[in-house]
Amino acid sequence: MRANKTQHLLQDNDVKFWGNDIWSGNSPDLNVAECIGSIMKDKVETKMLPVTEYSRYHEDTPKMHIENVPTSMEENTELFETLLCSYPSRLRAVKNANGRHTDY
Repeated sequence: MRANKTQHLLQDNDVKFWGNDIWSGNSPDLNVAECIGSIMKDKVETKMLPVTEYSRYHEDTPKMHIENVPTSMEENTELFETLLCSYPSRLRAVKNANGRHTDY
C-alpha cells in the first residue's frame, strides 16, 4: 500500500521512474534461488523431525543437516533443470498477474 502511495507521489511530481507496470517488485515467483532455498529448508526441517529434544537444540545437529542437505542435492540435476526451464512460464505468470503473486 505504501509503495502505491509513494509511486503516486512521484508521478504527481513528474519524477521519472520504473513503476510496478514496468519493473516488478521482489518476486519470489521469479527467483529460482529462493525456490531452491525453500526446498532445502523443507528438507532440513524434515530431517530434524525425528531428532530428540536435547539433540535438536545442540548447535551441531542443525549444522550437520544444513551441511548435508545441499550435498545430497548436488546430483539432482533434474530439479535444477526443471526450475530453470520453468522460468519462461514463471515470467508469463507474473506478467499476467501484473506483478502480483502467482501459483509458483
